[in-house]
Amino acid sequence: MIGRYHENDPMSDVISDDYRMLQMISRFGITLGFGDQTVAQTCQQANIDTQTFLTVVNFLQDTNHAHITEMAERIDLPTMLRYLKNSHTYFIDHRLPQIRRRLIQAIDMSSQIAVLIMKFYDEYVAEVTRHMQYEDAHVHPYVEQLLQGHIGQQRLADITSQHEGSHSSIDRSLTELKSIIIKYYPSDQRATLLNDALMDIYMVEEDFLNHCHMEDTLFAHCVHMLEQSPMLSTPSDEPDTAQASTAAIPEGPLSDREQEVIRLVAMGLSNKEIAERMFIAVNTVMTHRRNISRKLDIHSTAGLTIYAIVNGLINVEEVHL
Repeated sequence: MIGRYHENDPMSDVISDDYRMLQMISRFGITLGFGDQTVAQTCQQANIDTQTFLTVVNFLQDTNHAHITEMAERIDLPTMLRYLKNSHTYFIDHRLPQIRRRLIQAIDMSSQIAVLIMKFYDEYVAEVTRHMQYEDAHVHPYVEQLLQGHIGQQRLADITSQHEGSHSSIDRSLTELKSIIIKYYPSDQRATLLNDALMDIYMVEEDFLNHCHMEDTLFAHCVHMLEQSPMLSTPSDEPDTAQASTAAIPEGPLSDREQEVIRLVAMGLSNKEIAERMFIAVNTVMTHRRNISRKLDIHSTAGLTIYAIVNGLINVEEVHL
């Protein structure tokens, strides 16, 4: 077995060595109280495939993943599919609502910036939820059909590419939220609560990154291997994936026009309304917004609104929520 842990190791060692494994075992349906049982004994008692459990544990422990093909060969795909589904339930139904409650306790909701922070967080949760619901509705049923020996014209790469939300964009949104809280929310008597909430955000970010990385690599590799199975009557050629060109990132301070666009965005105007107000084309407004997002590394309306308030581009009374 590749990796740090093996089936004869005590399960308690796996947990004691890395607290993140507490989240992982719950998604496998394993509960605490296993005493001195080995990994194999605990998995057998919980009716979990031992090799899949160990592969996931070692995958999370090792960031190199040089043996991804050999690791994928040890995976029982139905077991891993249940694990990923349970992970989605954990994020959507438990962890993200828990952080929202802690944020509300930590910030003064009579503050305009606090309201915008919560709006930003709710937009992030909605993005995560849409992404996971898409995977639950399209990716997971596709894999289940593969396991039953059926395959359509589309492959996993086609299905995931059709969804506009990506793991990288979700991660970027959370990074933005952290930055806004750290830079722009003033300290008050509840600073300790806010620090605790921010720590939760950092922890869920790490957890979510690990989850996404597993989906993009180990899980995708397992599915690809199944797609190549001779038992499936499907063409073996994979469609080429076009690489998106990377636009040059504009540098330097915001121009007067860009500052005006931010101000109008904060006022709640649409791109069309901004174009009419500034006597420019809608495409020009969209170009300005892309350049602003790249310069500030802020990609949401709530984030731009907070930036506009903090930097004096707009009065709080002018903000449209």
